Amino acid sequence: MKKLIEALKSSSCTVAMTGAGISTLCGIPDFRGPQGLYKQPDAERIFDIDWFDRDPSIYYRGTRELVYGMRKFKPGPVHLALKHLEDLGILDGIITQNIDMLHQKAGSSNVWEVHGSGLLHHCRRCGSRKTFDEICAMLDAGTEVPRCKCGGAYKPDITFFGEALPEQAFAASQELAIRAKTLLVLGTSLTVYPAAGLPRLTLQAGGKVFIVNGQPTALDDLAAARYDDLQTFADAVLAM
Repeated sequence: MKKLIEALKSSSCTVAMTGAGISTLCGIPDFRGPQGLYKQPDAERIFDIDWFDRDPSIYYRGTRELVYGMRKFKPGPVHLALKHLEDLGILDGIITQNIDMLHQKAGSSNVWEVHGSGLLHHCRRCGSRKTFDEICAMLDAGTEVPRCKCGGAYKPDITFFGEALPEQAFAASQELAIRAKTLLVLGTSLTVYPAAGLPRLTLQAGGKVFIVNGQPTALDDLAAARYDDLQTFADAVLAM
């Protein structure tokens, strides 16, 4: 990965864009993988806002292990490598499609979650707020659907189907992608739009895109370099 490492050392603005592949290294199943959440019987309803408002128990039943079980996972090699780049003063920010909060656990400070996250939950009726840990405590106590005092169900600040992406996070991600002289695309096949279009903003602004992903992406032919192995990437960065 000599070309990538040289680019990192000389880049005036470096940004990382991450997807599910970096978290599978931590043991978290890819939602779209063989054991993923989208293989469940009610999969199409679990992250659908209309179904949540109709019956929030579908969401809480479907995600009890794969969302609220995420608290038992620790950051993996790529999360730690990106924190290392930040500590070196090389990495300007992270754009993530993940909702597992592992970048924050690793200590990264400038993280933009374009699909939201479960760090906060809000009541669908009155807007009152609870943290991820507070919701976990309610679920651990046997609550089927965490509810507010007003009776409304608490929904995570994850972007469900039928909802717009978080405006501030997406605008900040677009700005970062345009500013990036070097954009690292890590563990994402770039299939979920509009987030998948962000690397094209870097290319249009004259920046270089480096891709590290196990499967092909639509931008492979336009990348400055393309690699398959995320562990090798992490090892190379941590050796800097």
